[in-house]
Amino acid sequence: MEPSPLTLPPTFRTRPPVLLRPATRRALRQRMVRFRQASVDRLAVLAGRPESEIRGFRREVTSSTLPDTLIQRGAGFPFTLEFPQAGLLYLLVRGQRPKTVIETGVRPGYTTAWILAALEANGEGTLHSLGPGPAGHRSQSVRDVTVGQFVPPALRGRWTLVLGNTEANLRTLLAEHRPVDLFLYDNGPDVTRARFELHSAWGALSPRGILLAHHVDANPAWSEFCRAQGVAEQILDPGPPRLGAVGMAPGPAR
Repeated sequence: MEPSPLTLPPTFRTRPPVLLRPATRRALRQRMVRFRQASVDRLAVLAGRPESEIRGFRREVTSSTLPDTLIQRGAGFPFTLEFPQAGLLYLLVRGQRPKTVIETGVRPGYTTAWILAALEANGEGTLHSLGPGPAGHRSQSVRDVTVGQFVPPALRGRWTLVLGNTEANLRTLLAEHRPVDLFLYDNGPDVTRARFELHSAWGALSPRGILLAHHVDANPAWSEFCRAQGVAEQILDPGPPRLGAVGMAPGPAR
């Protein structure tokens, strides 16, 4: 396991910022804070929070400086195409208020930064990231970034990065940090790995836990998992790529 993320080795430090035209920056920012209303509605039910509260978190995203920070650290259009739902993760974390979050398949840390920003806004919770994720299915510009490049130093206090996507590392993470309130699978299209991570994470979730799976159209693992739980395939956002989500005990707040 890595030492404190505040002392990441030199290979994890950000590259020089990319110079972009103002119009390009505005277009990038708009993509980062764009939401489908149907997805926001499903998220409110999943998090068990009233829609009015989620709308408040949405306003936070719209006024946040995080998109500008991500752009400054090198997040361009390929990242908003690969994971356009990153802002949704912010809304979910703000609404659910998880104590323990685990994500797999981390590379530049685009979604990582959004999760950490929400945890910081909550004033509680930690994120454990397993990486680096596979690079073979990603665009060249995504493959070229360094691991953790997009996570600003100010957000690293709640973050632990574990290197090496192996079953042993994931088993250790789940054993040491269970129960897990939020788990994000983003570890590539390999169906065997997806099946293992989804079922392992489900067994480690807290009673209010939520399981997320990115790019569920890459293989049949998510649809198989949902059928095994006796439900239809659960999609939080249709993408592309599609983002799946299922909770242990979803429902509106009372």
